[in-house]
Amino acid sequence: MQHDDVVYLGHMLDMALKARSKIEGKTRLDYDHDENLRLALTHLIQIIGEAASRVSTAFRQKHPEIEWKKIIGMRHHVVHDYLDVDDDILWDVVNNYLPPLIFALEKIVPPT
Repeated sequence: MQHDDVVYLGHMLDMALKARSKIEGKTRLDYDHDENLRLALTHLIQIIGEAASRVSTAFRQKHPEIEWKKIIGMRHHVVHDYLDVDDDILWDVVNNYLPPLIFALEKIVPPT
């Protein structure tokens, strides 16, 4: 694993944990009524995808359990199609896709 990979994987993990912490105790209704929460989660998903895109191809190939293309694709969608971000999808990603990503990353990222 390259040193840069460790840095980017750490960013992915940190931002995923931060996103999960922001929805702790929150409902979808809370999300719908809180513009700051929506903006924060959108930004955190963007960072996760950007960091994923910077992980080496060799490392990504060794870890197919992580859905690299979907993560990077979500980042592209949030950045380039920002007028068409689907709140249902974003909420689903943070609630249902980040926990398994966190689990996978915690097995890979060396403790700091």
